[in-house]
Amino acid sequence: MPKVAIIVGSDSDKELSDAAASTLKEFGVECEQRTLSAHRNLKALTQYVEATDAHVFICIAGLAAALPGVVAAQTIKPVIGVPKEVKLGGIDSLLSIVQMPTGVPVATVAIDGAKNAALLAVEMLALSDKHLSERLIEYRRKRAQG
Repeated sequence: MPKVAIIVGSDSDKELSDAAASTLKEFGVECEQRTLSAHRNLKALTQYVEATDAHVFICIAGLAAALPGVVAAQTIKPVIGVPKEVKLGGIDSLLSIVQMPTGVPVATVAIDGAKNAALLAVEMLALSDKHLSERLIEYRRKRAQG
């Protein structure tokens, strides 16, 4: 059962998707990667969001970056948006993701911050998973040592 669904809008976002998946795998968190555009195949995206048993979504998108908001509008599960640098230094993507209306939140990380998105997903899952919480504490301890 995937615990985290990583969705990208196009195959050009695969490098960031792989970075998030790699980080999740370091913690033993299952994930599933999908390419589903909010603009080009909304119906397939909607079907996936409704059918998946994932607990958290990571959505990576550039330019108009509607993907995280569209997913958030269709679920009450946490959605983490990763703005991708494509044009304008990624500021266009960042603003598209972070400016969600009240009632449809999307947690947003830095431009190209796929690894932090994965770590945020781990933190969310660790709230109800003692083993995962212990792994996260150990990870932070090792990072503090340099």
